[in-house]
Amino acid sequence: MNPRQKAASLAVQLARGLFPAAATLVLLILTEWVARGELTGETWAEYIHPHIESYLLSWLFLLLIWIAADTLTRLAPLATLAAGAAGLVPAAVNFYTLQLRGEPFLPWDLTQIKEAAGVASAAGLKIQTSMVWSIVLLLILLALSFVLYHRRPRLPVPMRLAAIAAAIAALLGLVFGVYLQPAVTQRLGIYSDAWMQDRYYRWYGVITGFMTNLTNLEIDQPEGYSQEAVDAVLDQVEAAGRFETGPNFSESYGAVTDPREIHKTPTIIYVMDESYWDVSQLEQYGVTFDTDISPNLHALQQTSAYGRVYSPSFGGGTCDVEFEALTGHSVGFLPSGCKPYQQHVTRPMFALPSYLRSKGYQTAAVHCYYAKYWSRNTAYPNLGFDDFISLEDMHGVDKVRDYYWAGGLVTDASMGQQIIQEYEALKAQSDAPVFLHAVTMQNHTNYNAANYPDERRVHITSSPAGLSQSTIGALEDFATGVRDADALLGQLVSYFSQVEEPVILVFWGDHYNPIDSSYDVYTATGYASANSADPALHQTTLLMWSNYSSIPVDLGTIAAYEVSPVMMDIFGLEQPLYFQYLNRQLRYGYRSFTGGVAVNWDGSMAGSLTARQETWRQDHWLLQYDLMFGDGYAAQRMGLDFDEEG
Repeated sequence: MNPRQKAASLAVQLARGLFPAAATLVLLILTEWVARGELTGETWAEYIHPHIESYLLSWLFLLLIWIAADTLTRLAPLATLAAGAAGLVPAAVNFYTLQLRGEPFLPWDLTQIKEAAGVASAAGLKIQTSMVWSIVLLLILLALSFVLYHRRPRLPVPMRLAAIAAAIAALLGLVFGVYLQPAVTQRLGIYSDAWMQDRYYRWYGVITGFMTNLTNLEIDQPEGYSQEAVDAVLDQVEAAGRFETGPNFSESYGAVTDPREIHKTPTIIYVMDESYWDVSQLEQYGVTFDTDISPNLHALQQTSAYGRVYSPSFGGGTCDVEFEALTGHSVGFLPSGCKPYQQHVTRPMFALPSYLRSKGYQTAAVHCYYAKYWSRNTAYPNLGFDDFISLEDMHGVDKVRDYYWAGGLVTDASMGQQIIQEYEALKAQSDAPVFLHAVTMQNHTNYNAANYPDERRVHITSSPAGLSQSTIGALEDFATGVRDADALLGQLVSYFSQVEEPVILVFWGDHYNPIDSSYDVYTATGYASANSADPALHQTTLLMWSNYSSIPVDLGTIAAYEVSPVMMDIFGLEQPLYFQYLNRQLRYGYRSFTGGVAVNWDGSMAGSLTARQETWRQDHWLLQYDLMFGDGYAAQRMGLDFDEEG
């Protein structure tokens, strides 16, 4: 071999030696660009540089994937593709999940692929510039790897086996010895941030953020969990009940009515309306609509209990809010982003419907989408629902908003008819009181003026500067859905006002959404910031009405997990011990602790808990763990006995 050939050979060897590190570094940069949507000097200065250790880990992760794939297959282009997919696919998913729900891509999302695909296909997601460039550069890297490695010599079998073993061992060592060891990651400056996962991913990157979140898949029992500890908390609740008088809200029906005259077993109707909040509030921020958006709500607030629900979700996660409202459990104790219906409600457990069923109630749920969505078909029976009416069971319903959703979504008006029909069917088969829970779909994201014909759509006649025509059209779409939700409220109140038996109707919204795939509606009006964690974007509208009381009660802001305890409290119903605990927590601890934000009794908010409040929170987790994962000591104290057969 002449000197020129030797030099060329050395150059190729050097290029082969440098390529894996260089290629995976490029892929890491592209990964962060795609995940964030932008990559600027500010990104480097504020997020990457201060946490450089986490990005070095991500680089090492991609590099080890490349080496492992290459030693296994001896196909460098395939190794490059594997490393690229390991970074770019999660990055793209992360970008879109942030747009849709304000949360990044989390390990539990892997169990929700069907649901996510359905929402994504309806949301009109667009490919980003960063994604186009990433595809182009990945193709270039694939071509380079082919040119560099296509004539490399074969390794002897023993050497190749040793290389494969070493590469796989190194990759597993990184995953199990570093990423899944909080003590190790903390020494590298990576600290968990359960309340703000979007910030966590901004700091540490999508790869390290995702991999370290794998440690949260396991539910650890509270320190000191035992029957004695559960009994001690419940003993305090029982003791308090013997000397405390009256509900939390002194002006409520339950507080001012003679206990002998209180309706003990009223029919209870829950309606959680999709994406509902009183958008007419924007009239205080410079938006003018051509019609009254919420006439029924505003009229009923004069004769009902009203307030706001502090939702754990933004932009999605309807089932999280539903889970909290039905159980009294907080998703804040569970791994961020997990979906309890799919992962944890896998056996019969305590919930409002199971408790009411034990008291002789008929229990049913109505949801105008497919039964398997969020695994409601398996979760509902475990929560105590005897009957479930889903989209598959509905015939002759009206649908609207087919711009994104093929075939459209069932209208709130049709849902009102379904609720009334199910109530009448249950009453026809038994005189027992009814608990009926309904979840609507009409106003589901995404929003576009084309979802309604011009003559039916609410119109905006004036708005603040900074709102594009596209965003105004999207807001008109959303406002039309809120107007129709208000009509549903009026429809149900009109019907149940004529029913002879006592009825309670609880009506609230599950969460806020980005409108027109951005926060412009909130920022241009000054309603809220461009931050999905802003408390203003988590307080949805709540109304509790009955056909036998006309006392207005200002409930303020309460947690979604306080909906059922507060409902039973203000109407003087017999409460299970667990709900009694939550009502005491509401009065003496906090109104809500959701997403790292504490709402105090006076309505003030804080980003942390006092020592006393932390004690309330730990006792809440003790009871919730016992009822969800433990031995069910609290359920036994409440006269409930759940077994695997239900």
